[in-house]
Amino acid sequence: MRQGTWFKTLSRLERGIIELTAKYVENIKSQKLAKVVTAIITKLQLAMETTADRFVRTIGLPLARKNSNIAVSWGNLSASEWAEDRAYARYLTLNVTNGGG
Repeated sequence: MRQGTWFKTLSRLERGIIELTAKYVENIKSQKLAKVVTAIITKLQLAMETTADRFVRTIGLPLARKNSNIAVSWGNLSASEWAEDRAYARYLTLNVTNGGG
């Protein structure tokens, strides 16, 4: 909120949905409401994402998944953990963006 992302990113309706849901709903039981709230939260997360985070998500994680699948196919079963390892994804992102990959 301090950076204004709440107001810049979300419409008045979206803010109202989140505020009312948080205030009056303990557990979301409606699939429709859950989808709407999830979409709004995702929109906020993407708006708050830094450029570095975006690169890790769009470059590093796909590379980590690809490398993980290759290593698992070669018999390294523990390599399946690489697929969602954000530190490894950051390393791959830096390697690619700095001309090392």
